[in-house]
Amino acid sequence: MEKQFIITAAEGLHARPCTLLVQAVTPFSTEVQLSYKGRSVNMKSIMGVMSLGIPSGSTITISSEGTNADKLLAKVASVITTEGIGEEC
Repeated sequence: MEKQFIITAAEGLHARPCTLLVQAVTPFSTEVQLSYKGRSVNMKSIMGVMSLGIPSGSTITISSEGTNADKLLAKVASVITTEGIGEEC
């Protein structure tokens, strides 16, 4: 399963939104990847997510497989929209 999001926060994905996203997915046992411009990182890794340097206006893809992948993606979508990080494509 995967979902795409557009990052709308003026600062892009800096430390605070990255932390919120990592905290949202960490409780899940399911693997989760964040992809941007052909690079994918483990979304449970704050350094991995920050290393992508995702600016405002970028489209990212979040993918997950396995048990609870649907719940994990729903949680990510909720955090991204309610925290003003971005919006679902």
